[in-house]
Amino acid sequence: MIGQVRRFNRTVTQRVGALDDAFLARDRPLGQARLLWEIGPDGSDVRLLRSRLDLDSGYLSRLLRSLENDGLVVVEQSRTDGRVRTARLTGHGLAERAELDRRSDDVATSILRPLSARQRTRLITAMAEVERLLVASTVQVTVCDPRHPDARFCLRAYFSELSHRFDAGFDPARSISADDDELSPPAGLLLVATLHSEPVGCGALKFHDDAPAEIKRMWVAPTARGLGVGRRLLTDLEAHAAARQVRTVRLETNRALGEAIGLYRAAGYREVAAFNDEPYAHHWFEKSLA
Repeated sequence: MIGQVRRFNRTVTQRVGALDDAFLARDRPLGQARLLWEIGPDGSDVRLLRSRLDLDSGYLSRLLRSLENDGLVVVEQSRTDGRVRTARLTGHGLAERAELDRRSDDVATSILRPLSARQRTRLITAMAEVERLLVASTVQVTVCDPRHPDARFCLRAYFSELSHRFDAGFDPARSISADDDELSPPAGLLLVATLHSEPVGCGALKFHDDAPAEIKRMWVAPTARGLGVGRRLLTDLEAHAAARQVRTVRLETNRALGEAIGLYRAAGYREVAAFNDEPYAHHWFEKSLA
């Protein structure tokens, strides 16, 4: 599998011209051209550029400096926050970006033109699937303090979504508790999934000595759905539970969350009788861990 990935990478980098010092014959390497495109006509926060492109801050600074020296970009400090810098394209930068767009279209056309209609459809479908899976591979899942801003963001979004989707809304104060102390080691833990340094999902565990552990706060951002983030969070939670010698995990859910119910069943959870008095639950699930 590793060999196939490497062959694919070599083919793609050669076919799109990434090996050339002058990408698309514009006297600049691919990194600079990609950064021009990412800054866009409206400009961009430098920190967002770094996270979206997964670039080292020093390398990004060198790329920006090169574009500045060519008169294509200006980097300005925010008037309200000295820690924030914004990159903007100059008039020459906008013209260069437009030319790069035109030449990129030409390269895409040159890839598609030799193929039959059926081959083009197969290629575009395969590209979409590869793109989705590559994005999924960049998601990171880590244990996070529930007081961290990323965790707070996820939990607020989770509560908000439940309030909109549940028939009678959702009030965390009425639900079985899962507060900060309960989601902090050793009582429990919270996992946060991030994509390009932005939080896109969470899931939590509450431990109960020799009793089954509870899975709580499972949520995935709408923008990250379809990437397998929910399954990955669930698998990692089970692994953390197993590492604590937990033999069984339990969870409850609302009938409005059909996709969550499907995930749990597909992951080997079996529906059982109600084991708590959660007022928002309609289904209770359990899974034995090997």
